[in-house]
Amino acid sequence: MTTPLPLGIPSVRRLPFDGRSLDEVTDELTEEIRELYTADEVPWVLGYSGGKDSTAVLQLVWTALKELPAEKLAKAVHVISTDTLVENPVVAAWVTTSLETMEKAATAQNLPIQPHRLTPEIKDTFWVNLIGRGYPAPRPKFRWCTERLKIKPSNSFIRNVVAAHGEAIMVLGIRKTESQARARAMEKHEKRRVRDRLSPNANLPNSLVYSPVEDWTNDDVWEFLMQKPNPWGYNNHDLLSMYQGASEDGECPLVVDSTTPSCGSSRFGCWTCTLVEQDKSMTAMIRNDEEKEWMLPLLELRDKLDSPFGLVKDKNDPDYQPGKKLPHPRPDREARDFRRMNGQVNLFTRRSDGEDVVVHGPYLQDFREKWLKDLLSAQTWIREKAPEHVRNIELITLEELHEIRRIWVFDKHEVEDSVPRIYKEATGEDFPGGPLDEQLVMGADEMQLLKELCGDDQVHYDMVRELLAVERKYRTMTRRSGLFQALESAVQKGFYEDRDDAFAFAQRKKQWRKEVATNPTFEDETSIDAPA
Repeated sequence: MTTPLPLGIPSVRRLPFDGRSLDEVTDELTEEIRELYTADEVPWVLGYSGGKDSTAVLQLVWTALKELPAEKLAKAVHVISTDTLVENPVVAAWVTTSLETMEKAATAQNLPIQPHRLTPEIKDTFWVNLIGRGYPAPRPKFRWCTERLKIKPSNSFIRNVVAAHGEAIMVLGIRKTESQARARAMEKHEKRRVRDRLSPNANLPNSLVYSPVEDWTNDDVWEFLMQKPNPWGYNNHDLLSMYQGASEDGECPLVVDSTTPSCGSSRFGCWTCTLVEQDKSMTAMIRNDEEKEWMLPLLELRDKLDSPFGLVKDKNDPDYQPGKKLPHPRPDREARDFRRMNGQVNLFTRRSDGEDVVVHGPYLQDFREKWLKDLLSAQTWIREKAPEHVRNIELITLEELHEIRRIWVFDKHEVEDSVPRIYKEATGEDFPGGPLDEQLVMGADEMQLLKELCGDDQVHYDMVRELLAVERKYRTMTRRSGLFQALESAVQKGFYEDRDDAFAFAQRKKQWRKEVATNPTFEDETSIDAPA
């Protein structure tokens, strides 16, 4: 009598790698890696995210190099990991610890593997742009975050390697089965390969791309990771558990046929991401593990950033219908200035009905201040209530706070200097930065008096405040070149009565331009009736 298998373990298991054995596939790949590595002196740059694909690629490279004699380990393999500073905290901690373990193991094993943790420049971070400059939360048509947070830091590193050595080979864990778009792009570059398995990099000159697991499936990757031990001492079963915790049903099943779901669809990214409708991985982590409930404030803050945009998500809202858009063209319009960053008022004609709408600009001061307070409050709560290992969490760095303060006071002329006040209210501690009294045009009491004099006329208040700030800036200059242009710019931004007045003025200007285009003799711009 045969002993039945435990519940949930299939009696028949699909062979990985289209029927080939795991050892056969890995032996073939590690030999290919050794041949490519020793073929020239071009350094390698391996992209590592801490996820399953990049871990598998690094394991293959690590295993291949361990079999080479010391005299052939002549060139560096730079392992780069880009921390956007708003990564899922669980994943960020995993990657940071992994890099530290990796560095020690590479040194102990005498391997030329050099880990690097890359971060965006302060001026490019998420919070400096959203809270500081007022960029609206990223959307598909204004995806300002990817370039600044991920692409620029890695490209800068690769360019430095290319500048020092003339070339670089990028080793990536990209796979054709990730998506149809990825497969098409990879197949396109395959046609232009200059050497076996080395494709040109479309974005960076003098760099090639090597993708050793390009033909693997999700299940092939997990088969490899579960069967082959991690050579730098990390536990791949913990990686599986992290993916499992981020899966909606909390399971990563063994695959028995093509209909069985795989444990590879979990996407880890920025916890602030508003390019997706819902952060499914963080939601699943919180649901599947009570110890991760401390991330709830992050999920709530992310939803606050996203809730004014796109669909009506509240089922109690009278306008709610599945998939129904909010009635006005930009649901976040009340949170954003009706003027662009440069102070101009631009119109956009909707294709649906031919109506003109204002193209809104950055977030208004009140909203930026509220989100900074919410962010610092979430950080304070987590530091007080979360498990010990995350109580030093830093949702926003002091360097970012100092840059936000500088942008608000000196670039946006918000001379109230509200960052120290918000920091004190949210954390209960004094802001770790010196006073700006000598650099401010007026003190807090004077600014409050000015606000009271302007009443509900926020546009007028903003204009007077900027005029005072411009005068203060140029007062101490020996040469005051640009003063009149700066004053004129401040007046142009603030000569509207309100949003409706700005919209009417922009429509008159648009009509005037149409008349000029049809009647060149009509050139009197004064007829657009600009406000005094």
